[in-house]
Amino acid sequence: MRIIYSYKSKESFKDFDKTEIIIGRPLEGVAIDLDLTPDTKVSLPHARISTEYGKYWIEDINSTLGTRVNGEEIKGRGKQCLQAGDTVHIGGTILRMDIPGERKESVKDLPPDEAESKAVEGATQSLDAAKPAFSPAEATTSSERRLALLYELPLKFAEETQLDELLQLIVERAVDVIPGATRGALLVNDRQTGQLLLAASLPADNPAVSTTLAQKAMEHHEGFIWSRPGAAAGDGVEAEAIPGSALEYNIESAIYAPLLLNSESMGVVCVDNHKSSSAFHYDDLRLLQALAHHAATAVAQLEREKDLRHEAKVLSNFLRLVSPQLAERLTQYQGRIRLGGEFREATILFSDIRGFTKLSSQMQPEDVSEMIEDYFSRLVPIIFNHNGMVDKYVGDAIVAVFGSPAADEQQHHHAVQTALEMQSAMHEVNLNRETRGKLTGELGIGIHCGEVVHGFIGSSERMEFTVIGDAVNRASRYCDGADRGEVLISPEMYKWVWKSFSVEQTYIPTKHEGDLTAYRIKGVKR
Repeated sequence: MRIIYSYKSKESFKDFDKTEIIIGRPLEGVAIDLDLTPDTKVSLPHARISTEYGKYWIEDINSTLGTRVNGEEIKGRGKQCLQAGDTVHIGGTILRMDIPGERKESVKDLPPDEAESKAVEGATQSLDAAKPAFSPAEATTSSERRLALLYELPLKFAEETQLDELLQLIVERAVDVIPGATRGALLVNDRQTGQLLLAASLPADNPAVSTTLAQKAMEHHEGFIWSRPGAAAGDGVEAEAIPGSALEYNIESAIYAPLLLNSESMGVVCVDNHKSSSAFHYDDLRLLQALAHHAATAVAQLEREKDLRHEAKVLSNFLRLVSPQLAERLTQYQGRIRLGGEFREATILFSDIRGFTKLSSQMQPEDVSEMIEDYFSRLVPIIFNHNGMVDKYVGDAIVAVFGSPAADEQQHHHAVQTALEMQSAMHEVNLNRETRGKLTGELGIGIHCGEVVHGFIGSSERMEFTVIGDAVNRASRYCDGADRGEVLISPEMYKWVWKSFSVEQTYIPTKHEGDLTAYRIKGVKR
């Protein structure tokens, strides 16, 4: 028999293969089979479930507050027969009984040959009934689809090595399997800043998330169903004041579940419905909580693997980008940079005037210099105004860094805001140049963030403050993919700025890395 029990919206279950089960809170000298701590309204012990004559019976054993079966008090009435699906209230805990069906005939009462045949037949039927459809697409009923999802995800965990792809899969499967779910998202808590970063969403470029509800799920370490005030609230449904983000995204009802691992909230997963305020039920919450547990396990596992590979991988990448002398020092300090620089999370902005080579071929050298001066004199102050640093000029390109040399918690937003203002400034400069009969150019901008080495790099004869690392190269890729007048950001950037800027998802081709996911900045969210 399986007993499913819930206390303060936290549900658990336990399977028993015993003829007698004692329920309650621990008492010295008494063996408690089902411990309902921390419910202080439960006596120690409280009730007994036993098996007799092929049936299950429950009896209150002189508890303080009594025991109710399907709403009826049974204290002082002796043993009461239990049926599958009966609901038992003990203190503040609700129990539901999942009782195996009655046997129509006993194998022990049959002749040996017939008994063996009957046993094989029964085992085969049981296995067939328990066999899940391992693909949700092959499942026919809602229960089969849910079971298939829970079987599928661990298999996917073994296949996937990219965390982002794995979390996106969880969101997509949740929206697909939970009836009424039209959108979904998964947020991961950044350990350093405490901010919730968007890790996956459906649709990918328009997440609908209430950060107020997400924070509540994380702080209380429990999931819940939320609906707009006025909805018919059932078990686990909370109808409260409407958060501003729920209004913004037209959320009528939603489920939020924290990603819990070792009592730590690592993030939150949610699904919502923008049409119905009563779209979800308690079973939907249970499924999303199970998915949240899978997600937490996946995040922790891949982060552990990432940590083990991190130092060697980062150091290996950096060694290819520095002089042999500095590479030797990096090796000596095993990633703890002391001479020449230090590791830092930074945001890199690459900007480039499109078609500049062709334009400059039509111009006199002094006209080329004038064009560069017209543009750079307007663009560079914008970078400075948003706490950015001009790392280098490469012909008509500007490489800017945010978050270095001084740390900046708003570096991601500052970089995107800078890019938008740079495009606006280019438009103004072009209007001015057109009135003077001058040739004009347009800017493509790419932005990426990640770990870099920043500091004074070089030799005693030639030293400059700069940033190096794979994040710089990746920012260049997004700049290369940006069209005239466009600002493209990477998925890593989008996790930080999704609440502030409107985007459109796109892809950019690369020679060696395949298509990269990118987000085209459309403007500031109002």
